Amino acid sequence: MRLSQMLFVTLREDPAEAEIPSHKLLLRAGYIRRIASGVYAYLPLMWRVLKKVSQIVREEMDATGAEECLLPQLQPADLWQESGRWDTYTKAEGIMFSLVDWQKREMGLGPTHEEVITTIAREMIRSYRQLPLHLYQLQNKFRDEIRPRFGLMRGREFIMKDGYSFHTDEESLKETYRDMDRAYRNIISRCGLEFKAVEADSGAIGGAGSQEFMVLAEAGEDEVLYTEDGSYAANVEKAVALPTDAEPSPFTEFAKRETPDTNTIEKLCQFLDCSPTQIVKNVLYQAVYDNGTTVIVLVNIRGDRDVNEVKLQNALTRVADRYGGTTIVALTVPDAEAQAKWAAKPLPLGYIAPDLGDDYLQPDAKLARHILRIVDRTATDLKNFVTGANEAGYHVVGANWGDQFERPELTIDVDKAKAGDRAASNPSQTLQTARGIEVGHIFQLGTKYSTAMGATYTNEAGEEQPLVMGCYGVGVSRLAQSAVEQSYDKDGIIWPVEIAPYHAIVIVPNIKDTKQVETAETLYRELNAAGVETLLDDRDERAGVKFKDADLIGIPYRIVTGRSLKDGKVEVVERATGNRQEISIDAVVSTIGQWVDEAIEK
Repeated sequence: MRLSQMLFVTLREDPAEAEIPSHKLLLRAGYIRRIASGVYAYLPLMWRVLKKVSQIVREEMDATGAEECLLPQLQPADLWQESGRWDTYTKAEGIMFSLVDWQKREMGLGPTHEEVITTIAREMIRSYRQLPLHLYQLQNKFRDEIRPRFGLMRGREFIMKDGYSFHTDEESLKETYRDMDRAYRNIISRCGLEFKAVEADSGAIGGAGSQEFMVLAEAGEDEVLYTEDGSYAANVEKAVALPTDAEPSPFTEFAKRETPDTNTIEKLCQFLDCSPTQIVKNVLYQAVYDNGTTVIVLVNIRGDRDVNEVKLQNALTRVADRYGGTTIVALTVPDAEAQAKWAAKPLPLGYIAPDLGDDYLQPDAKLARHILRIVDRTATDLKNFVTGANEAGYHVVGANWGDQFERPELTIDVDKAKAGDRAASNPSQTLQTARGIEVGHIFQLGTKYSTAMGATYTNEAGEEQPLVMGCYGVGVSRLAQSAVEQSYDKDGIIWPVEIAPYHAIVIVPNIKDTKQVETAETLYRELNAAGVETLLDDRDERAGVKFKDADLIGIPYRIVTGRSLKDGKVEVVERATGNRQEISIDAVVSTIGQWVDEAIEK
């Protein structure tokens, strides 16, 4: 393609809307154009990248035996109501675009397709002889992000590969799950990216187990914790760890102490000259279930630790049936306004004890009558600990479970693991931290959707059984931007050869120089004919402008028909390393072709 004939406009300044390097560079280099908040047009260069990523995805999926299909983006609400996710996605998480058609039917734009594919399976799968079955698609998805940001990373419309498998049992599901693990590793590796596969929380998708694939980058929204030996890696939302041992308590007798202005752990430690590992911190939460019931939750955790709210929400979901609900629609630390709605009297904030009384709750039909009490395992074995006294300005010291305080019935891991903790799987290993961009996620769904929606098959004994399901997603547009976030410099993008829009760019420094133009035209034709995808910069621009644009758009190899033509050579620059060399004109096609082949095959 000739740049003089392309829709090609670059910017010298960073757009005001862009926050992270990859977003800035894709806008500046003319790959994408913002149409609305979180909505972008993929311009010709970007579309070539996306097609290459999509082709890699297709090849790896097809190699596993999965079949490609295309499912509707517009989905009826009643399917989501069957699965129980309509309120979760349109109200609790609020990420689904919903609308009402002219016949007053509620519809949604699909952020995912579990309900649609389960409906198809329910209507078409009858016998175990049809199983296992694995279908996938590549198409646009929609999420009504409250605050779209980072370009294609968190947009309201994006391209995704999502796949769904159906099985007779868990063992068959696990086999496909392992196939997808390998396929996803291959996809990301073939795109030339450094990544980690990590244990993950299943979130609103649900299921027994899941794994995320994280492209490592400083701008990643997720924190990954891992061991140096590679035996463990997890999203911080899911990670489990062994914290450092608690220090022995200096308090050997129980006593109530006046502790003015000590409503934080730091202030309390300074006042009592103690370690935060000797403190039981009591954190108050307000959980609202999908049936409207509000539950006040008190979490006891060691003073140097923080509550992992994803783990807490999962724990509260598991006990939802106690309160007549099925899922959590809101989980917050209640502020003064929230407290005013249910607190019967002022709370001793900063001085709460594990036995905060239920008399702090107002009688209300929509409010659970008792505080739900949870203790994290970091606090269960503490002895002679410090904690609140349920009175402003006072704490107790030398307290023990079973003596001064009854240990809560629910002992649950709600601790937020962090770098420096010991790995639970191997305490000799210390957890390290990295930032990651989630580009893929695979789930073992089990029978969550098939049971809810009545999707069954008949087994060999003639019995009707729920289908066992898995689902698997790759963010195609997100993966493409992740490549930029992982590889750029002060001059612009550095595309991996595998997914670069073009492999090479031939630059004519002076289009009025006949020899430069003729040589460039010849190389342009011969390179493309040899399978080296090549751009020709034949614009009537200064050489410096062309060089800057070539660096900005990140084409792997730059060929310049400049001064060295007099010696029968051209200058070749490798974008990733900046290495320059002069190569005989006759050797350019074979040399660049070999470099491209080696990069793609590695």
